[in-house]
Amino acid sequence: MADMLTTPLAAWHEAHGAKMAPFAGWWMPIQYEGILAEHRHTRTQASVFDICHMGEFTVKGKGAKDALLHAFSHSLATLKEGRCRYGFILNEEGGVLDDCIVYNMGEDDYFIVVNAACIDRDFKTLCERMPAGVACQDLSSQIGKIDLQGPKSCEVLERFLGQNLHDLGYFAFRETAWNGRRLLVSRTGYTGELGYELYIEAASAQALWEALLEDERVKPAGLGARDTLRMEAGLPLYGDELDEKHTPVEAGMGRMMKNECDYVGKKGLEQVREVLLGLELEGRRAARHGDRLCLESGEEVGVVTSGTFAPSLGKSIAFAWCRAGREGADSFVIDNGRAKLKARKVETPFYKDGTARVKLQ
Repeated sequence: MADMLTTPLAAWHEAHGAKMAPFAGWWMPIQYEGILAEHRHTRTQASVFDICHMGEFTVKGKGAKDALLHAFSHSLATLKEGRCRYGFILNEEGGVLDDCIVYNMGEDDYFIVVNAACIDRDFKTLCERMPAGVACQDLSSQIGKIDLQGPKSCEVLERFLGQNLHDLGYFAFRETAWNGRRLLVSRTGYTGELGYELYIEAASAQALWEALLEDERVKPAGLGARDTLRMEAGLPLYGDELDEKHTPVEAGMGRMMKNECDYVGKKGLEQVREVLLGLELEGRRAARHGDRLCLESGEEVGVVTSGTFAPSLGKSIAFAWCRAGREGADSFVIDNGRAKLKARKVETPFYKDGTARVKLQ
């Protein structure tokens, strides 16, 4: 723990009995009352997640939009003010340096949220790709991020802020204030459920966290439930499904590559060497990162990237890279060296009843 980075909420987590563990160089809460309970509560009520470890940058100045169009894969030409978009920072070969969300704050004014493990490299890459006159700032240590997720999250947040949020659509955001502090409310998340990502100054993160928990519908959830939720929702994790050796097209995200500019890594998207598959396993035993993916004949064709028991489905699920040309099989075998688990290819998301995109009436 001595070498771990900590969020502004770390002491709170420990004081309230959270099981803590290292994650991406940070000392983070894995669970409180249990992964299954926290997963189910998020699917039915609302949970708060400490995501203060994520990175936040600003990019401002004349020409910022045009520069980002060439630096990132995001199609920012059609991104309106008050909206945000998911996309990728690619290397020259089309591999994923990171996935991130870009917020349009106004003309040539952008806010970028990146993964915790990639903050330093992402910021260096961003600065290298920006021309003179465009200012980049790393605000990661100054901003706290709390995710409120679950079908009751809108009701909770409307009562909490005393304002209507029904008009805030999926991947839209607005700036408001809470307790005299600037608060950015973004209708985004990583669970497949209706939810909001809340950005506030780091010094106010614990006060915001505790105030949200005063609502009887809200409970804290750790990274364990966050992982099972994102898996069921078919969402990739950087370092597992996304990495420098694979492109977004190989990961099944070619539909997102709508930026018509000649951005860094675009030419590398033409080559497909492996394909990311969604798999359902027989029984409750889960596959793990690094397990071998084989055809029923025994031929090894890939490797598992993530696996878990899916509480909402009552079965185990997994993502796996499969060698191009072998992905047409319907059935596979996952070999972990001790057992061989039967699996079948399925379309993602695995869990299809999430409320993330619901239109609020």
